[in-house]
Amino acid sequence: MKQKPDLSFWKLWNLSFGFFGVQIAYALQSANISRIFATLGADPHNLSYFWILPPLMGILVQPIVGTMSDKTWTRFGRRIPYLFVGAAVAVAVMCLLPNSGSLGLSVGAAMIFGLIALMFLDTSINMAMQPFKMLVGDMVNEKQKAKAYSIQSFLCNSGSVVGYVFPFLFTLLGISNTAAEGVIPDSVIWSFYIGAAILILCVIYTTLKVREWNPKEYKEYNPVAEGNEEKASWITLLKNAPSTFWKVGLVQFFCWAAFMYMWTYTNGTIADTVWGTTDVASKGYQAAGNWVGILFAVQAIGSVIWAAVLPQFKNMKAAYMFSLVLGGIGFATVPFIHNQYLLFVPFLLIGCAWAAMLAMPFALVTNALQGYGHMGAYLGLFNGTICIPQIIAAVLGGFILQMVGSAQSSMMIVAGVSLCIGALCVIGIKEKN
Repeated sequence: MKQKPDLSFWKLWNLSFGFFGVQIAYALQSANISRIFATLGADPHNLSYFWILPPLMGILVQPIVGTMSDKTWTRFGRRIPYLFVGAAVAVAVMCLLPNSGSLGLSVGAAMIFGLIALMFLDTSINMAMQPFKMLVGDMVNEKQKAKAYSIQSFLCNSGSVVGYVFPFLFTLLGISNTAAEGVIPDSVIWSFYIGAAILILCVIYTTLKVREWNPKEYKEYNPVAEGNEEKASWITLLKNAPSTFWKVGLVQFFCWAAFMYMWTYTNGTIADTVWGTTDVASKGYQAAGNWVGILFAVQAIGSVIWAAVLPQFKNMKAAYMFSLVLGGIGFATVPFIHNQYLLFVPFLLIGCAWAAMLAMPFALVTNALQGYGHMGAYLGLFNGTICIPQIIAAVLGGFILQMVGSAQSSMMIVAGVSLCIGALCVIGIKEKN
């Protein structure tokens, strides 16, 4: 078996560049879904239920994409066809979702339309996102894998910054940030339109620049346990998964539950603690919605900076734990800060956790999976450690919100505690050198 060659910086960059566009779409979704459905008329106690669909689609789509792409060999590549199709569908749906309140539908019908659009959007984003992780697993050697995922983290967070600031930027440019009751403001609608255009351009770039290995080259560079690559059910793969797969998954559970509550409740938290309003039709609430995008962009900037720092740690586990603790502190302090600019500090800390969550789990797991075969299927199944926590957190969100006094700001403290528990769970991971 040949050793995978070292790749130049720009080859590693090209492998992940399309992630920049995909993440713009994901950022627009994560920063605006609660705002969109609250504007359409959703009750705060029910907001978390709208967040069940995205991870549910992820847990269904990504293992399928991973398994199918393991068996796909075309003149366009092994993973790239799924990337391109997913991006094309995402572009179409991004033009529909923000118009849910502009079609003359009743409140209930508008929410159903929005839910269906959200389902297709997240399905397509997941389909476009998964191939990037698999491309790194396929073509990058163990020595460069942490660097490759750090580049992916950088592009991911750079895309997030762009997607998050769009509504705020377009409002500054004079596009209306308010609308009739139940209608999404034009600043949000145009953010989705421009994000869709950037997404397809970035994916086209990756499609043109990356040449995947053919079946013969792939077998020369990738070790496969005897007989495993040909036939194995998902249950068999999970039974045979290395212990690192499950231990990292436990950490993922607490981390992704924390971020689910951030995405769901930050808009209501900032509107209440900084603008002093819970009226979704008010200018203050919509201004808070724009500012949430800025705060998420600050988080992404913190992630970009921290992603450059992470490779300097000699111990990957120590870096992972430290990053999660910083994020937990950031979450816990948000409800106590009433100045919109001082909120930059906790969101920079949250960005440290986000950077580690994007890079460390996949570096640990793909290293542990060497020799197991079915890299795409395993990474698709590993996506369950991202999706299942979000589904459980979304189902329990309304109940937990009631337990903490129905104050959305208290959910940020819940998120901080969850992230710190995740940091403690890192101790149990055995790192493969």
